[in-house]
Amino acid sequence: MDKFLLQQQVLERLAQDLLQVEQAARTAHETATHEENIAENKYDTLGLEAAYLASGQARRAEAIRQAIANWRQFRPHAYDPSQGIQIGALVCLVDADDKQQQLFLGPDGGSMKLVSGAQLVQVISREAPLGRAMLGKHEGDEVSIQIASVRQKFEVLRVH
Repeated sequence: MDKFLLQQQVLERLAQDLLQVEQAARTAHETATHEENIAENKYDTLGLEAAYLASGQARRAEAIRQAIANWRQFRPHAYDPSQGIQIGALVCLVDADDKQQQLFLGPDGGSMKLVSGAQLVQVISREAPLGRAMLGKHEGDEVSIQIASVRQKFEVLRVH
């Protein structure tokens, strides 16, 4: 599996997300500033609500722009067994039911599922609970995370 191809897929998906969020922000801004939405009384809050929505969409757009910048600067390296799993690692985990999952540990802002060939790859950041738990681990090590009252355990099957 090509890490650089996965990186390009992440960048393409982030670019699509940015276009959608920017369009939603424009629409909310237009709604907030349209003359028909000027409040006539204290209960007429459509313009105010649209302004809050536009502000939130603008913050989301800025977060996506930052994620794009992080992913553009990102250079995935080959796995170094002396350091264990680090950002840029492509990891195959297996759970107690022998269910395997492919994970690509990348910079912040890229949490998404991608398809590479016939395989599904979950992109996570080192800040995600599973990402933090994997850091420094090696093939054959156990990785566990607590989700609510359930502890999930995995074995690191392969790292690239």
